[in-house]
Amino acid sequence: MKQKIAFASLLIGTGTLVSPEALAQVAAQAAATDPTQVSTQDKGASPDVSAPGFDPDAGSEIVVVGHNIPDVVRATPQVVSVLSTEDIARTGEGDIAGALTRVTGMSVVGNGFVFVRGLGDRYSSSLLNGSPLPSPEPLRRTVPLDIFPTSIVGSALVQKTYSANYPGEFGGGVINLTTRAVPQESFLQVGGNLAYDSATTNQFGYVYDGGRLDSLGYDTGERKVPDFIREGGLTTNVFTSRQAAQLTNAETTLLQQNDRIPVNWSADMSAGHAFDLGGVRLGLIASASLGNSFRTRDAIQQDTADPSGAVRSDFRTVLTDNRIVANGLLGLGAEFGEHRIRWTNLYIHDTLKQARLGAATVYPNSNGNQVLEQNTNWFERQLIDTQLTGEFKFNDLSVDLRGSYANTKRNAPYERFFSYRLDPVRSAYVNSLNGLGESATVAFSELDETLWSGQADLRYRFPFATLSVGYFYSDAQRSSTRFDFRYRTFNGSGLSAPASYLRPDMLLSIDSIMGACPNPTTVVEEQGCIRLFNLSNAQGAAQYDASLTIHAGYFQIESEITGGLRATAGVRYEKGDERVSTNSALFQGTRLNNGYWLPAATVTWNFASDMQLRAHASKTIARPQFRELAPQVYRDFESDRLFFGNPQLVDSKLLNFEGRYEWFFGRNERFTAAGFYKKIDNPTEQVAFFPTPDSSLQTGFSYAPSATLWGGEAEVQKFVSLEGWGGFFTSRRLLLNANYTYTKSSIQSGSQLVPSPIQNGSGVAVLVPSSQLFRDGAPLTGQSDHLVNLQVGIEDTDRLSQLTLLFSYASERVTNRGANLLPDIIERPGVRLDLVGRQGISLAGVEFELKLEARNLTGTGYREYQQFQKNAVEINRYKVGRTFSVGLGAKF
Repeated sequence: MKQKIAFASLLIGTGTLVSPEALAQVAAQAAATDPTQVSTQDKGASPDVSAPGFDPDAGSEIVVVGHNIPDVVRATPQVVSVLSTEDIARTGEGDIAGALTRVTGMSVVGNGFVFVRGLGDRYSSSLLNGSPLPSPEPLRRTVPLDIFPTSIVGSALVQKTYSANYPGEFGGGVINLTTRAVPQESFLQVGGNLAYDSATTNQFGYVYDGGRLDSLGYDTGERKVPDFIREGGLTTNVFTSRQAAQLTNAETTLLQQNDRIPVNWSADMSAGHAFDLGGVRLGLIASASLGNSFRTRDAIQQDTADPSGAVRSDFRTVLTDNRIVANGLLGLGAEFGEHRIRWTNLYIHDTLKQARLGAATVYPNSNGNQVLEQNTNWFERQLIDTQLTGEFKFNDLSVDLRGSYANTKRNAPYERFFSYRLDPVRSAYVNSLNGLGESATVAFSELDETLWSGQADLRYRFPFATLSVGYFYSDAQRSSTRFDFRYRTFNGSGLSAPASYLRPDMLLSIDSIMGACPNPTTVVEEQGCIRLFNLSNAQGAAQYDASLTIHAGYFQIESEITGGLRATAGVRYEKGDERVSTNSALFQGTRLNNGYWLPAATVTWNFASDMQLRAHASKTIARPQFRELAPQVYRDFESDRLFFGNPQLVDSKLLNFEGRYEWFFGRNERFTAAGFYKKIDNPTEQVAFFPTPDSSLQTGFSYAPSATLWGGEAEVQKFVSLEGWGGFFTSRRLLLNANYTYTKSSIQSGSQLVPSPIQNGSGVAVLVPSSQLFRDGAPLTGQSDHLVNLQVGIEDTDRLSQLTLLFSYASERVTNRGANLLPDIIERPGVRLDLVGRQGISLAGVEFELKLEARNLTGTGYREYQQFQKNAVEINRYKVGRTFSVGLGAKF
């Protein structure tokens, strides 16, 4: 895309209009006098951004007050950070979540969920080409960004101050990913990567058979849910032995030891073609990738219900995750004049195959004998999205039209669990299926969500201001089921020897199910011995349906008030109707049908040739997510914990304020410093609890009466020419980028009544004083006081040759409120040091890229704990390996 120099609204000195020729000369002189600022990375167009109400000319206009250098971050009326294709590539990250951790104030928690300024992902939204996406992760409405490979992303824009053209659910920020559109030239690119993980590769781990195409992430029928489960899961209390014998057994049950876990690998291919047809520039871009990775965690997992910190359960658990991610993108684009149309089709298939074995001597109802717990899981997530975007410009009138359809699925069939107890007499593990530390369960869960959305934005440039109006509509429909079953004998007496000493696959073989009971003469032949007892409705709602319909309209004005002073102000009215209904008479649903006026204003004062100040104020909201409202059990494979929703949650309301100083002293060079303050009414928080005295620790939800969050951030980016060093360094420059964010939050609690995370099963709200769940002054969950990112790199300005050292640090943050006002559960992310090298090589007319990466060189492990006066309880602690990878790509 050629750089456009708009002159109708540009000022020089005290307001003299200048011609495009004069502006071009100024730009040329600036580049000529500072050659270190021009490189192969900088010669291209500004980052391609497709977002609602986004002005594509903002980053390429040159505002002249003395002299200036164009910068999309400066030119936009809001506080934004933009990662271009080259910025993303420099980090070496394979997914966009990892790349975003290099942005000021950003951190990634768990499985790819991005936190902005310490606010949880529920306070942020993710868009693709300006359109919303449904999440394939049922615990959240936001999308885990680690499912987006960097190869399909053209830019990532993070807007930290709210503007009325974006959805009203805005707390920390909005993340807009723009996929690649019409390529500048035709290309074909292929690549591959191999990675070694010191804690996993060629090390001990657990696996299980599964199906024939598990290595590609697709089930071939071995995990097909039987019809009797689908048809009777909501109404049938007990299934017969013959029905139980129909379940797939050994393939989903038998855990196997693997002493040489394979290396991680990935492969990708992308192609693009562009041509002119008349006055239209047409383009086609396609990409596909497949990755297969393993991660083994040798974890300490403890919990306590004792104020003294006495450990109640103490497990040593080994989990091996095999993650397979397949992606596909097909994009068609057309550019004619100032108009652009893009049709984007995205497919993401993300599967996690998990094998888990844990042993403990200390556990609830412990008799001193060791207990052994085994899990085999299959979590399959799929996202299909198609969207059509039209961005049209008719002189001073701009029209943006967006329509999107997206569908997401999450299937978790055959979540199997076995618990064996060590028999000290026989020195063997026994499972009589009696439920007293000896049990076997299986669960089947499915989620399906469809999201339709549409948006129209009109923008008109008057001589005195730019006016924007828009309308937004979205409709999300979700259906979720979870069926839980326990294997029990027909009379509840338990299995006798030798059947009770069999390994899991033989314990549930057809011979055991049909005839292993101690008194076979009393068993009806048709019924057999072992049956499936339905626990689905006893543990929550076996099925829930949820919907969220949003209608919104906005008005926004941007105006140059006087020379160097401009303001953007707008208001959005957004009405959301959110419903969750269940199949259960014991667990109620909910409805939140609210409308809000959401004003926002940002004032920018360009008081010097290369400096400006910004001030911002806005009001926004955060709605509870479906899973936070739905009373259904869900296991999170990342934290290895159970979650349960709360229908009594309400909308959160936020007031946001920010002041910011920006100094742009060169092309892509800047220093920024900001302070921010937020007041949140009814913030939703994760609260740990024990459903029964003997049960495992679970996570529920409630809301605090209010909370405040404040802090500051600073960033500096500088390029230093090394030309004076001569020789090898003649065309090279040094990159220095550092950012720091300080955040402090405080919950206010007291006698105000809030909903308990523990449901009483009567459909009546259980309200307790907030002081029983939250300590006054405690920080919000997910908030780190300190976030530090540092990049130091050397790169060639004439060709691809980069070496970048990346340092990051996140201080401790709360993940859950402690049960019964016990100390909060705290996560310690710590320090991380990465090294990324990229080198371009030309052979026989083909351009190759060699990439070498070394990750987590500090060997920082994962730790989640509760700190008591005399000891710490290790909720989840394990080593994280150092990873070393080599990748090679070729572009034809």
